[in-house]
Amino acid sequence: MYKPTRRILCLGLLGMAAGPLPLRAQQAALPVIGFLSSGSPRAFAKFLKAFQQGLSEAGFVEGRNVSIVYRWAEGHFDELDGLAAELVAHPVTLIAATGGMLSAQAAKKATETIPIVTVLGFDPVKLGLVASFNKPGGNLTGTTIITTEIAPKRLSLLCDLDPGIRTVATLVNPNPSGTKAETESLAAAASTTGRSLIVLEARSDSEIDAAFAETAQKRVRGVVISADPLFTARRSHIVGLAAKYSVPVMYPFREFVEAGGLMSYGPSLAGAYRVAGIYAGRILKGAKPSELPIEEPTAFEFLINMKTAQTLGLTIPPGLLSIVDETIE
Repeated sequence: MYKPTRRILCLGLLGMAAGPLPLRAQQAALPVIGFLSSGSPRAFAKFLKAFQQGLSEAGFVEGRNVSIVYRWAEGHFDELDGLAAELVAHPVTLIAATGGMLSAQAAKKATETIPIVTVLGFDPVKLGLVASFNKPGGNLTGTTIITTEIAPKRLSLLCDLDPGIRTVATLVNPNPSGTKAETESLAAAASTTGRSLIVLEARSDSEIDAAFAETAQKRVRGVVISADPLFTARRSHIVGLAAKYSVPVMYPFREFVEAGGLMSYGPSLAGAYRVAGIYAGRILKGAKPSELPIEEPTAFEFLINMKTAQTLGLTIPPGLLSIVDETIE
């Protein structure tokens, strides 16, 4: 289990060309980004680096002309509201609400005036966070990885791996309000091909363990993992469970496959964080979040870990190999 921590990093001083100034005055002259995440620094290090890269492309470098204050929930989603309130009270110039929908909702609840840039998995219009994709209105904008819309494609690719699959499962975190729409879309996709879908819910490490044990009990021959930050943060643990129970699993992001998972299909999560960083920089330069359209991914990547397939005793059909974007040996 993750333990809640408070990591605060506020860097960056003005140059000394104008003569020495009090430290407080130097820091106050810099814009301050409040980085709010439902995850942990270790699990989300790659995505934080991508955010910083985008920020740099927009002309801002941490410690040089912008400060960043970090608040990590470490998987304790119920702490997000309090952490967002801390950033507002700091105060910060902008909030980067990352690590899923709950972070965005916490930031939105904490302020209606401070600009918010977020990375989402669900439709922000349906969630009531923005007025529209092209004209968000209000103080929130960012990117979405459209999890619900591509979940059936993940299921389809998993079934193409083994056409004999009749029972599949999906592992979801029941907390986010968009989860229901995702499971419904998967159930409909499974039904049209004569397959049944088992929904496994998990909010913690122990529940994730129990969910995989259930796949063995019910002879599930394939699992689709939801694109939830809870699972992304625990990707190595989940990949280990898939190996333990010898079950083929389709994951939402390449990071799972790089950690030893079998297959993934989805947009670049790191790319979404990079765009969020670019947006943050544009807002610091004066752009209004209400006028910055919500970015959607334009490319999706399909990866297969050939070593994992061999370990599971799977032969990848030629049809899948012909459309795979990358294989990991």
